[in-house]
Amino acid sequence: TLRKPISQSSMADWASKNLNMHTQGIFRRRISISNMLSWNGGSIKKPMLITSNRTIKKEACEMFKLVQSYMGDRQTRMDRNHVALVTVTKCWSMQGLRDELYIQLIRQTTDNTCYRSLAWGWELMAISLAFFSPSPKFQSYLEGYIYRHLDSDENIAQRIKELVDLKNKKNSKSRKKRKQNTEDEGLPISTYAKYCYRKLQKVAVTGGKKGLRKPTVEEITHARNAIVTPSLFGSSLEEIMLRQQDMYPGNKLPWVQTQLSQQVLALGGEQTEGIFRVPGDIDEVNALKLQVDQWRIPSSLSDPNIPASLLKLWYRELEEPVIPQQFYKECISNYENPDAAVAVVQLLPELNRLVLCYLIHFLQIFAQPSNVGRTKMDVNNLAMVMAPNCLRCQSDDPRIIFENTRKEMSFLRMLIVHLDTSFIKGLV
Repeated sequence: TLRKPISQSSMADWASKNLNMHTQGIFRRRISISNMLSWNGGSIKKPMLITSNRTIKKEACEMFKLVQSYMGDRQTRMDRNHVALVTVTKCWSMQGLRDELYIQLIRQTTDNTCYRSLAWGWELMAISLAFFSPSPKFQSYLEGYIYRHLDSDENIAQRIKELVDLKNKKNSKSRKKRKQNTEDEGLPISTYAKYCYRKLQKVAVTGGKKGLRKPTVEEITHARNAIVTPSLFGSSLEEIMLRQQDMYPGNKLPWVQTQLSQQVLALGGEQTEGIFRVPGDIDEVNALKLQVDQWRIPSSLSDPNIPASLLKLWYRELEEPVIPQQFYKECISNYENPDAAVAVVQLLPELNRLVLCYLIHFLQIFAQPSNVGRTKMDVNNLAMVMAPNCLRCQSDDPRIIFENTRKEMSFLRMLIVHLDTSFIKGLV
């Protein structure tokens, strides 16, 4: 469900307060907001957004050239992957540049008469959202911009035609014209917009790429591919099962869930102190995530905390939690009643029920007294670290969140202790 974005008037008001108004000509006339937010084939001499940071001021102008290079509007010797890598790395390393990049992309994808350039601008926005979110102050503006393009393909084609006709009338025959391209090349803009909208919602909550390692070319390629081929992370259970249909047609459970769970056990996770509580090295978790998204589990793994951390991330990032939102109230209402808690599981859709039962069966292995002695993770600890990955409180009220957190943990504890999961053995 998409939230209603801020209105056009609110967006115009935001722009008037935050845009660093540019000037032109010998009289240094101020450029209007609409021109400031329309495609520009030249350079910029100062940032799009108001800032007092000297480094940001300098980097913003260089970044505008990179955006133009990626979109094919400026010649460069670098390939587009490398251009994207340099751009994303700058913003990933320097938080103050992130909003600047997004406003530059908004500018270069507005009234752009070349469809290929337009599509590549949206593609760069989608790639960027895989690595970092805009600031809370800028998020609603970007959200509003993306929202307006969710069903805009016919309007965009019409707008390009109008702009091309207008330019052709204005330009004399002797002047060099920018190559026009109204042909559909690649994906419709609405496809990019829908992906960016979902990605923005997620990255605003979960945050961007973490760790000390800078972004890599592999991660750039992966972020681009995810626009068309959804990742195993952040998708719905139904999408994931659909994706694995060709490779594992007989599987009743997500391959990613069973493989990571088996890896934790294969590496001795049930004998590892602090398993699921102690995080694995974030850079190694990121590297494993890339491999898993290519249906590969490396044989070089040695620390069970790496697959354990990634498994928690997979549950946490599901588009809809393992226990769907419509069952949330029933769960927290029956957090002390074993029979009622077990009954809720039986009401779940078949796929969700199997995925949840597999998880509970997995946690029951760790809850055995012989393992708790080594892991120091009893049933209460296991419920505490796993409940947030299975249930999601929708309230913004800190008191309700705090109160429900306790109930979520108690509900999951009931399942670990009382749910019969013997039927799940051997199921893949």
